[in-house]
Amino acid sequence: MTSCSPTLEPPSPSRIPAHHVPIIPPPPLPPGPQDLAFSPPLGSLQAPIPPPPPLPPSPPAMGTAPPHVFGLEKSQLLKEALEKAGPVPKGREDVKRLLKLRKDRFRSDLCWILFCADLPSLIQEGPQCGLVALWMAGTLLSPPSGIPLERLVQVATERGYTAQGEMFSVADMGRLAQETLDCQTELLCGGLGGPNRDLVLQHLVTGHPLLIPYDEDFNHEPCQRKGHKAHWAVSAGVLLGVQSVPSLGYTEDPELPGLFHPVPGIPCQPPLLPEEGSPGAVYLLSKQGKSWHYQLWDYNQVRDSNLQLTDFSPSRATDGRAYVVPAGGVQAGLCGQALLLRPRVSSH
Repeated sequence: MTSCSPTLEPPSPSRIPAHHVPIIPPPPLPPGPQDLAFSPPLGSLQAPIPPPPPLPPSPPAMGTAPPHVFGLEKSQLLKEALEKAGPVPKGREDVKRLLKLRKDRFRSDLCWILFCADLPSLIQEGPQCGLVALWMAGTLLSPPSGIPLERLVQVATERGYTAQGEMFSVADMGRLAQETLDCQTELLCGGLGGPNRDLVLQHLVTGHPLLIPYDEDFNHEPCQRKGHKAHWAVSAGVLLGVQSVPSLGYTEDPELPGLFHPVPGIPCQPPLLPEEGSPGAVYLLSKQGKSWHYQLWDYNQVRDSNLQLTDFSPSRATDGRAYVVPAGGVQAGLCGQALLLRPRVSSH
C-alpha cells in the first residue's frame, strides 16, 4: 500500500468569534389545487360563498428532500434552477438513470454490482468545492444533523487553511476533518493506482467516503488541465463490473437485468475486484458542489486527472484575490493525493 499518514494534529482552537453565513432553505413546494366554489343561482340574495383556503403543501417523501443551496439569496439563477430541479434522487435511482441513458458506456459482457451510500447535495458559492465535498462526506460520519458548512468555513479560515473557502492541501483537509467531524483520516499519496487502488475500492465497498481532488471539465467530469481547473469531489460508492456475482447477499435489480445490489441487513460475500488492467470495469459514484446529481466516473479517468495536478491556475493568479497555497504549490498539496474518511472507532 502506497500511503502517507503524517500526524494531522490540529492546532489549539482559536477564540475568534464565529462568522455565520446563512444557508437559505429552498422554496416550498407549490400548494395543491383549490376547490372551486359553486356560484349562487340567478336571483338569489345569498352572498357568493368564498373559496376555501389553499391546501397546505404536501410533505416531501423521506429521502427526497430538495438540495441545500449555499448562497441562494444572492443568485436568482440558482433560485430558478432549484425550482425546476425537483427532489434530489437517491444514489441508486440516479445510477439507474445513468445506466439507462448511457448503455453503450458500460460493458455488456460483465455483471454489475452497485455499492452506494446516499449523500445530500449542497451547491457551492465561490471556490468552496473542497469544503462542500467535506460537508457532504460528513453526513456519513457525524450525527444526522451533520456539521454546518459555515462551521467548516470558520475553522478552516481560523487555522489558516483557506482565505475564501479554497482548499489546495489534502493534508490540511485531513486536519480539518479530524477536528470538525471527529473522524479517522488516511492520506493517500502516490496516486489512485497500484496498491492504493484496491485500498480505495475496499473502502468504498464498506460505505465510507473518499475525497478526491481532480481537474474539472465543462460537464464536471475529470479531465487533464495541469491543475488549472482543480476541483474537489466526494465519492461514496462504486460500480464494479465482475465476471460473476457472489451467491451470498446480493439481489438483481427488477428493472435492469445484470445490475445487482447488496441486500440490506444481510452479510454479503465481497466480490472479486476487477484487475487494474481491466478497462471500463470500475466506476466511482461521485458528487461535487456544482450539481446535485450523482455522476459515474471511470476509475482510470479519475486516477489520471488526480495524478497531473501540478500548476496553479493562471486566471486565479491574476484575479487579485488571496489564496492559501501550501509550500511546494498545487503539486505538493494535491497531486496524486486523496483522503479516506472513516467514523472514529469508540474505545469504550
